[in-house]
Amino acid sequence: MKLLKRIVIFFTLFMLAALLIFYNINKRNQYKKRDIVGYNDMLYLICDDYTAGLSKEEIEAKYGCVIVLSTRLDDPELSALYADNAFVLDLAPDGEYIGKVAWTDVKGEYERSKDEFLHAALVLWIVVLICGYLLLFMLYRLVIKPIRELAGFSEEVAKGNLDIRLPMRRNNLFGSFTEGFDLMREELKASKKREMEAEIARKEMITALSHDIKTPVAVIKAACEVLEVKGRRRLEAIGDSKGHDDERKELEDTLVKTGAIAQKADTISALMSNVMHVTLEELDRIEVNPEPYSTEVIEEYFKSLVSYGRIVIEDHLNPCLVYMDKLRMEHVIDNIVGNSHKYAGTDIKVSFSETPDIKLPDGNFVKFIRISVRDFGPGVSKEDLPLIAGKYYRGSNTDGKTGYGLGLYLSKWYMEKQGGGLEYYNDNGFVVDILVRKV
Repeated sequence: MKLLKRIVIFFTLFMLAALLIFYNINKRNQYKKRDIVGYNDMLYLICDDYTAGLSKEEIEAKYGCVIVLSTRLDDPELSALYADNAFVLDLAPDGEYIGKVAWTDVKGEYERSKDEFLHAALVLWIVVLICGYLLLFMLYRLVIKPIRELAGFSEEVAKGNLDIRLPMRRNNLFGSFTEGFDLMREELKASKKREMEAEIARKEMITALSHDIKTPVAVIKAACEVLEVKGRRRLEAIGDSKGHDDERKELEDTLVKTGAIAQKADTISALMSNVMHVTLEELDRIEVNPEPYSTEVIEEYFKSLVSYGRIVIEDHLNPCLVYMDKLRMEHVIDNIVGNSHKYAGTDIKVSFSETPDIKLPDGNFVKFIRISVRDFGPGVSKEDLPLIAGKYYRGSNTDGKTGYGLGLYLSKWYMEKQGGGLEYYNDNGFVVDILVRKV
């Protein structure tokens, strides 16, 4: 603001100086009346000199006049003098009229005033031109250049370059604005650093949890192996002897359940191994390798989840081949059914259907197997529904329930990597549609 005040003061003083200059020119060029007595005196002297024999040229040079030795009123030379507003008197030495004497000093005064005004106007024009260029330079330096720097700074910040600094200059009209931009950059840089630290902390937590989970899983697997060995030894001991049918049946049932527990322990161990073997920087790069498998495998996954309560498979598909990664698909199904059991606590219904041809971005048409997993709980709130598949996001109904907000995010990511997809919505409960690409 101080610089702007200086510019206004300088411009005002300049305009006052220009006004003063033209006022002085106007004052010097006041209208001067002719001295008639003086002209008459010169006329008498001219007549005397002419009578004395001085030439016309000598008299004109001596008195600054023009002599027209013609008695004609329409003489061209005389007409030209009248046109120039000359002061004309009759020349009559010794009483004999021989012509005219004219003075054109008014024209000379006019030419002098005109030249003086032109000179002053030219000087003023040059000064205005110089001041204009100075003003343009100041405008560029104080306005245009800072704006360009701000624009370039904004582009670099938008690209993620938060180390660039915005120059701070004295007399900058955008000083506070520039300072605010730089403070914003510093805050964004600090925020990004905090976000990266938080992301690393989350990944470290996941890795640590994976390591911690593998230990009890290993114990579970070892216990299952021991139980299986003991059960088989007891079966061999019993053999086909009579009177042990109930015990034999109970042992066989125990072996089946022990095998299911061992299988789930292997699945958990494989998943944890994947997480542990991925570096903190590459946690999101877990490999997914879809291959053709029968849909019967998917039905078996659902049938094996008896620990989550009653799962009703409403219909069955004719066996067909679909693209999937068995380990990832098992993780997806387990996570979705587990979420329904955790947050709804109701029966879970599973239905299968086949979609019509769907056009992919590459122009090909493919079919999908739609697996709908439905519970009959309160569903997800409208506020949480658009965000529920976000990384680390937990809904408003998660109080008192364990979790890290990764299940649905990873499930959706796994399905997309397998060439399918994941959809979710409320419909008298929460529904998740798993889309598996058909071969």
